[in-house]
Amino acid sequence: MGRVVKSKFDNMIGSKLSKENVLVTDAWRAYKTYAKEKGIEHYRIKSNDGKHVIKGLYHIQNVNGLHSRMKQWIDRFKGVATKYLDNYLAWFLYVDCRSNESTKHNIKEFLISSFVCEMTDTYDSLRLSKFNM
Repeated sequence: MGRVVKSKFDNMIGSKLSKENVLVTDAWRAYKTYAKEKGIEHYRIKSNDGKHVIKGLYHIQNVNGLHSRMKQWIDRFKGVATKYLDNYLAWFLYVDCRSNESTKHNIKEFLISSFVCEMTDTYDSLRLSKFNM
């Protein structure tokens, strides 16, 4: 995503937010300005002041936990090519969502689902093909 600016934020999730939503974010200024312009209730969590929960309800610990698990998981690869990042993130989400299931079940399901579709396209064939809408 890169640096957070209002326009990027609006393009990514603006269509999913309405005035009935409550936006809970870290302390980055772009979120505050965006919420004010859109008339959305907004709570900022500043981790450096020791507050992690506002009103006993609003927090960003789920996002921080997911981010921490993802960083820890992806570090094992010692770097990931940007063109494959979507694949690695999908793999992580698959593994993370099934972390409470038995290992044998996960392996069997993963192997079966990976052989269901035949993959005939390669990176080069997709790259060289014409894109039509």
